[in-house]
Amino acid sequence: MTTSLADQLRTLPDESLAALLQLRPDLVVPVPADVSALATRAQSRVSVARALDGLDQFTLQMLDAARLTRDPEQGGTATEAILAMATAGPHPPAPTAVRGAVNKLRALFLLYGPEHDLHVVGGVDEVSPYPAGLGRPAAELDPRTAALCADPAKLRRTLLAAPPSARAILDRLAAGPPVGSVPPGALEAPAVGAEDILPPDATNGGAPTGSPIRWLVDNRLLVRVSGGKGGGTVELPREVGLLLRRDSGPLGPLRTSPPLVATPPREPKAVDSAGAGQTMEVVRHTEALLESLAAEPAPMLRSGGVGVRDLRRLARALGQDDALTALLFEVAYAAGLLGELDLTGSATTRYGGDQQVLPTGGYEVWRASSLAQRWEQLARAWLTMTRQVGLVGQRDDRDRPISVLSAEAERAGAPAARRAVLGVLADLEPAAAPTPDEVLELLDWRAPRRSRGRESAHREVLAEAAQLGVTGLGALTSYGRLLLADVTEADERGADDPLGLRSDAESGEPSTAVRALDALLPAPVDHFLVQADLTVVVPGPPDPALAGELEVVAEHESAGGASVHRVTTASIRRALDAGYSAADLHKLFRRRSRTPVPQGLTYLVDDVARKHGGLRVGSAGGYVRSDDEALLTEVLADRRLEPLAFRRLASTVLATPYQVQRMLIALRDAGYAPVPEDASGATVLARPKTRRAPAGVPASTRTFDPLAAPKLALPRLLGVVEQIRRGEAAARAARRAPAVVRGDAVRTGPAPVPGHSDALAVLQQAVRDKALVWVGYVDAHGATASRLLRPVSIGAGYLRAEDERTEMLHTFALHRITAAVRED
Repeated sequence: MTTSLADQLRTLPDESLAALLQLRPDLVVPVPADVSALATRAQSRVSVARALDGLDQFTLQMLDAARLTRDPEQGGTATEAILAMATAGPHPPAPTAVRGAVNKLRALFLLYGPEHDLHVVGGVDEVSPYPAGLGRPAAELDPRTAALCADPAKLRRTLLAAPPSARAILDRLAAGPPVGSVPPGALEAPAVGAEDILPPDATNGGAPTGSPIRWLVDNRLLVRVSGGKGGGTVELPREVGLLLRRDSGPLGPLRTSPPLVATPPREPKAVDSAGAGQTMEVVRHTEALLESLAAEPAPMLRSGGVGVRDLRRLARALGQDDALTALLFEVAYAAGLLGELDLTGSATTRYGGDQQVLPTGGYEVWRASSLAQRWEQLARAWLTMTRQVGLVGQRDDRDRPISVLSAEAERAGAPAARRAVLGVLADLEPAAAPTPDEVLELLDWRAPRRSRGRESAHREVLAEAAQLGVTGLGALTSYGRLLLADVTEADERGADDPLGLRSDAESGEPSTAVRALDALLPAPVDHFLVQADLTVVVPGPPDPALAGELEVVAEHESAGGASVHRVTTASIRRALDAGYSAADLHKLFRRRSRTPVPQGLTYLVDDVARKHGGLRVGSAGGYVRSDDEALLTEVLADRRLEPLAFRRLASTVLATPYQVQRMLIALRDAGYAPVPEDASGATVLARPKTRRAPAGVPASTRTFDPLAAPKLALPRLLGVVEQIRRGEAAARAARRAPAVVRGDAVRTGPAPVPGHSDALAVLQQAVRDKALVWVGYVDAHGATASRLLRPVSIGAGYLRAEDERTEMLHTFALHRITAAVRED
């Protein structure tokens, strides 16, 4: 007698059932009502597909062996039968490997039952209809084909007679999948060439055979399963496929371990050095991108995303290609450093409307952090964001280009793809640098159902990891390995902190990945070297305070291990406009420079400061005043300023109908050095305000794998098991409730008088004995129901009792109780 999956689950101890729920966490979302519901869910198509997606190639092949060796009548198989099929090929695996794979399938309950009578859960055939890539038996497809397959000698002769083009089709279908589409008219098309025509024989009477597909169908080697007008779908019968696989075995080539990496490993120090250098470049380019967006925000398209012209403008500003700029754009958005702002300054929906993309307030905090912390925030965002950046620039289904931040680049499986690729690198020896093809081979063995068809996405992950400094020289860096472990641990906890920052924030300590990267990066410097030609050399990465000062007082020229800046008239003027005085600038250069300050720099600061503020600007629309009448005369005569329409109000005052800000920009572009003043005539000097977008919910706050169910700890799983057991007990109790209590034989008409009812006597005795009682009653809607209760008290026309299933107290009106039967 075959035992059902539900019966098998009922016999498991709590620890074994909890182990199953730990291996397949989707089974408890939501918690099933009882064991029958758990069994139904475990056999559902979605749950079985999730379980199969995590299996390696060899384990999947052993599951196919179990399906191929099933008894046609009973549907069961045995471990020995699986072992016999697995070892039938030219390179048989070790029996221990086969048994290990079978035990893994039994632990997942994809196979259940004793070893001599194993059964495959029903959902497997729905998810994967062709075991081992073989078709259905000939008896299920066509009686005439079944007759041919029943004669092995005739089947072999027919195969040997197949023309080369037809044999190529058979070999392709035998490798799997066993079905193929036939274009319209293919079965009626004439012969393709002379090599496709058989010599005369008894089957065709000497006539040409037609096209290769038609020859195969006519000779019963292929079966047409659907279609019309010379086209449709054909299927290769299982018996023919097995015969074609006689050299490789019925399951195809078997590999019990992943393929080896032939590429020699790199030097670990060289890998970390290359990766650390790339992290510096990534942080620098990201900061340059954010500064460019702060100066000129990118408008959002009404269809969603940022336009191609804006992306190319930013790429030119960074000196990088569009692909890297798009990656940095998406990562910065996922890290919460970029956001959208509408033209009125209020937060709006992500897509549509008049919006601009610019840095958020979190950018200021990020810029003040250390170099390693800034990189970590970007790398964590990349690991967890549900965006596939490689799609940017491609065409969507409507032949429209996919833009940055557009909805078309959303891919829920992107985090899982990154984890799979980096997981392959992490499982190899340190500094192992496999080629992309070797990584794809490893992925195809570890999880073939997930990896096949995603080769381009996995190659993109490898390229992005190298660009972001997660890998170096093709190998996973030491700090990248620590970062992956931290994020994977957070994902396995199923917590609401997928970035893994909570513990670090609470302790005030940087993460292990940050500490490892800090040890590789050059120490931040708080000084620079001023040259005689007014260049400023920073011998290392500047600390945040020094970087902020250099941004104001100097122009950036080149980056690297030692960055180079230059002090110019414009940069000194910019510093004075930001609120520095000449004395402040002299003090800054003396404090920061490890070389004597050149005399030329001192003269430049004093000269620009002496001219700075020679013009005063106010609002009238706007006015310009100066004690230097000749200077005002020069401004009034300057043709570059004619659009401002200056009018001389006095010998020391010019007025314009335009606003002050426009006038300031025009004067400075013309080479003058005006400063604004307030109504009292006092100079107004301040660093210009920068707009910031509101901080939204970044994409990196999602779980690492949005498609995966949260993994629960064993104590909590035991609690779930207990809840399922209670539901099972309640369902079992409801099935054995007396018929009179269930309402099967309840009389129609008024309920019995409680004072004279036998039910009341049963209830009173149950209160004294604290016994369980089946109680039948009529609810407020007039429907009959039954419950297993433990009566607590009776009084004032009401019964108070504890529900055995929910362990909650309920109150029932006595006049609604129709029956009471004591539980035996």
